[in-house]
Amino acid sequence: MSSPLAGLVLLFLLQALQRLLPLNPLGLPAVRWHTAVNTAISFVTNTNWQSYGGEYTMSYLTQMLGLAVQNFVSAGVGIAALLAMTRGFARKETGTIGSFWTDMTRSIIYVLLPLSFAFALLLASQGVVQTLKPSTTVRTLEGANQTIAVGPAASQIAIKQLGSNGGGFFNANSAHPFENPNWLSNFLELLAIMLIPVAMVFTLGQMLGNPKQGRALFYAMAVLFLVGLGMALASEMAGNPALRHLGVEHGSNFAGKETRFGLVNSVLWGQSTTCTSNGSVNSMHDAASPLTGLVYMFNMGIGEAIFGGVGVGLMTMLFYVILTMFIAGLMIGRTPEFLGKKLGPFEMVMAVIGVLLPPVVLLIGAALAVIVPSARASLANPSAHGLSEILYAYLSAGGNNGSALAGLNADTPFYNLTLGVVMLVGRFATILPGLAIAGALARKKRVPVSIATFPTTGVLFVVMLVSVIIVVGALTYFPVFALGPVLEHLVLTGTGPL
Repeated sequence: MSSPLAGLVLLFLLQALQRLLPLNPLGLPAVRWHTAVNTAISFVTNTNWQSYGGEYTMSYLTQMLGLAVQNFVSAGVGIAALLAMTRGFARKETGTIGSFWTDMTRSIIYVLLPLSFAFALLLASQGVVQTLKPSTTVRTLEGANQTIAVGPAASQIAIKQLGSNGGGFFNANSAHPFENPNWLSNFLELLAIMLIPVAMVFTLGQMLGNPKQGRALFYAMAVLFLVGLGMALASEMAGNPALRHLGVEHGSNFAGKETRFGLVNSVLWGQSTTCTSNGSVNSMHDAASPLTGLVYMFNMGIGEAIFGGVGVGLMTMLFYVILTMFIAGLMIGRTPEFLGKKLGPFEMVMAVIGVLLPPVVLLIGAALAVIVPSARASLANPSAHGLSEILYAYLSAGGNNGSALAGLNADTPFYNLTLGVVMLVGRFATILPGLAIAGALARKKRVPVSIATFPTTGVLFVVMLVSVIIVVGALTYFPVFALGPVLEHLVLTGTGPL
């Protein structure tokens, strides 16, 4: 806890004092206290929720020494936490699960830094800006003056994608041409989003000495990923049902999409970023169809267990595995076990806390936002879509994602502070139960495999795991999803209440 706490305090001070510090060519003032608190929590928890416009709020020093450094540290913390939990399953009759500082340092030095250096060079070669020069003012074709913000963006974009951070140097994130200029940079950034989260699944199998187990978890994640991607693509390609209801000829829903990348790349990015707790965007999610938004919200609501962020998302998947094995144990009439370890009441309680505590807190936050008049005043859209915007914000915070539907002014004391609390719970209500499970399992003996042992590398296990995730997500969020994106879809199609 000391590392995140120190990072939080230092990042807050950088924002509060940036007017007095160097590398502030625009002379930007100190960040407002509640925005600074939210931002400090956001980047320390690997959420990177941004309620501000980066290029005109944060100085170069704050971006580099504060935000970019936390991008590395928070990602390293996530990897270290997963390695510790993995050792809990791999080791037997021992009281140790590794050194946090060793795992975090090695993750940063041997994985995150080399990859970020290579990706930063590749992105800069494609036109992503990387300079300490101040913003420039140019004359437009209409004869007006336009200020064009630049800065050390490529270095931050590389780690924001690789570390499942997602916070953009510019307000428009990866929809901004200085962050994502062309199809190749779009491919590289999308690759970076998925690279480490997918690799961590196979790393788990190698550390357990059971590559088949890693592949089984990958198959479960891939099924959920592809089903969600197919639903989102179908919804976007169907176009706006309200226009079809009015008899207007139209094709796919290109609203909010970058013409440089097209609809498929936009949806693929949206599915990837909400499955990996990355949160970066190359299109505006607020313009997506209601059912596409539903898919994105479900991805975040289940703890982003579909690949997840660097480390922590896979920890959530292991919580679901424990729940699945408990159900399997009930079916075959024996104590649940996984990877040769008996799963007792303590492991079950910790897994339930890891799965359910973040949703409970984020739903309470969303309920308060609906009730409090000043919070409702931040909405730009009424009715079901407005509820979706509020719900998306708290799901994004609880899942440590950081993306937004927009249309909601979240840069207020209420949202900055309540979302900050949800981000802290979403982060540490996953890491702490995972470490508790790891410590408990490491002290246990290994149970030999018998004919009654439920196999966890076959098709049945994958089907059961996917089913448990869907059922838990549906039971947790069905009422509020019904009042938000589902109701909005029914209204658009003319089958719901007006």
